[in-house]
Parts: sequence; structure tokens; C-alpha cells
Amino acid sequence: MRRFLIASGALILAACGSDAPAAAPQAGQRATAVFAGGCFWCTESDFDHMPGVLDTVSGYTGGTLRNPTYKQVSAGGTGHLEAVRVTYDPTRISYAELARRFLRTVDAVDGGGQFCDRSDQYRSAIFVATPAERAAATAAIRQASAQLKQKVATEILPARTFTAAEGYHQDYYRKNAVRYKFYRWNCGRDQRLKALWQR
Repeated sequence: MRRFLIASGALILAACGSDAPAAAPQAGQRATAVFAGGCFWCTESDFDHMPGVLDTVSGYTGGTLRNPTYKQVSAGGTGHLEAVRVTYDPTRISYAELARRFLRTVDAVDGGGQFCDRSDQYRSAIFVATPAERAAATAAIRQASAQLKQKVATEILPARTFTAAEGYHQDYYRKNAVRYKFYRWNCGRDQRLKALWQR
């Protein structure tokens, strides 16, 4: 997935949670979660089609380089992954359900990248900010592993600073639908998911 750098992204800090028990979700409440599923164009599209998801932002997280750019991340060596920050309504979809559904949008047994995008920056991961999120992510991975009868390679990583990707990456699948659909098909994403999850 080769794309060209146009603009710098904005810095967004991932929220850190506490160990206190979470209150029951209230109507109108919003929560955020961060997932890496290979190409963030595809991950963004997949989450946007889930009920209860209010907003998605493509970006970079997991590394220590401040204000990373697409050019830097795609070259490798930054420690960052292409990722998506998901804003959702917890009264309509739980974090646990987001994690469960996310795993069905990735090749969960591939630790070397995703589909045609190879290397560390394209591997899949669930970024957790609280013990409750870690427990939910662990349960989702355990369930996926049992269903697939294979070890799941998707990682659970601590939430770190999230940097929004350049503007031309946001909503790419909508703004460049023909190119996006060709890329997704040519990459074999949906074909592999159908074979892996038998759907």
C-alpha cells in the first residue's frame, strides 16, 4: 500500500483509564478505542459499518517517534502501526463487542502484517487503556483462537499517543471509492477473511 505524503497529522493523546470500576453507560455517552488492522483505510471502513460506531480517525500509534508521518511509518523502524481511533456509543456497542468484531476483520493468525501489506507497521493489535479493556481483549482473542483452532497473532498492547494521519488518508474509502475498492480486492483482504472465518 504505497501512498504519498501530503500533510502533517494532528497529535491526539490516547486516554488513560483508571482502575476504578466503570459506571454503567449513559445515553449520549462517548468512548474511544484504538485498533490496528493493517491498512488503516480498510480498518476505518470496517469500523464505520459497525452499529454504534460514531467516528473513526486513521493514524499511527505504538512507537515512540513524536508526530510521525506516513512516509516515516511506511518506511518502517518507527515502532508505530497504522491504526484507527474509534469513537463509539457504549450504550449501543460494548468495548468487548468491538474487539470481537475487529478480530473478524483481520487475518488474526498472521503476525507478519496483514494481507498484501507486510512488515511490522501493518500487523494487527488491540490497544488497551484499562484493565477492563485488557480483560475484554483477552477474552475476544481466546474466543477467536478457539473458533479458528489456531493461535491468534493479534497483539494486545498498552495504549500510547495516537497521531492522526494526514488529511488525505481520512475517509479514503469514501473519497476515493474506485481506487479503494480496487486496492482492497487486489490485496485479497475479503477473500482471505472469507476463507479464514468461513463466512
